Amino acid sequence: MNTLINILSVFYVLCCLLIVVLVLLQKSEKSGASETIMGSSSNNFYEKNKGRTKEGKLKRNTIIFSVIFVVLTIVLTILNMAVA
Repeated sequence: MNTLINILSVFYVLCCLLIVVLVLLQKSEKSGASETIMGSSSNNFYEKNKGRTKEGKLKRNTIIFSVIFVVLTIVLTILNMAVA
């Protein structure tokens, strides 16, 4: 049981580091006052294909690794409670 906890802990730390790197690589999405007043058009080529861009892939990978992080947190908590 301790071996499983140790292996999952290593994946947990790697996942944490990867999330930090992915978040730091993303551009900030600051919207100015003009965009707030005017709104943004979602009927352009970029909005339709933004999942295929580098920013879209970074965002998707950040979400995936965040979900893995949450699942690992729950699993490690349950395993540590079972051992104690």
